[in-house]
Amino acid sequence: MRTLRNIAIIAALALVVAAVPGGGEAAEAVLTAITITFLATIALAGFQIYRSQRLAIMTLTDQQRLLLCAALGVVILMIAGADEMLETGLGTLAWIGLIAAAAVAIWRLYLDSQTY
Repeated sequence: MRTLRNIAIIAALALVVAAVPGGGEAAEAVLTAITITFLATIALAGFQIYRSQRLAIMTLTDQQRLLLCAALGVVILMIAGADEMLETGLGTLAWIGLIAAAAVAIWRLYLDSQTY
């Protein structure tokens, strides 16, 4: 019965988007608001991580901090440009490659920071 209710709710929302004039724009506005909330939550989490790990970040060498900032910058740019980059095959490969390179850089930085 619960599954049937959930399907009915989804069908009603789809009907509103399809039948009501301006329903598509309202759905796009809701999706944009959800996306902004998600990105703001990620930014807040990043700020909290920075505050809790401030001493560890400050003890990194200048090159390590530069690598960390560059890798995080690449991740942020890839999130911001995901819509455009994921439209083509080559863009998708570049997006995956840059995200993977940033993840490897952060992982290597973590491993290097744990050694004496």
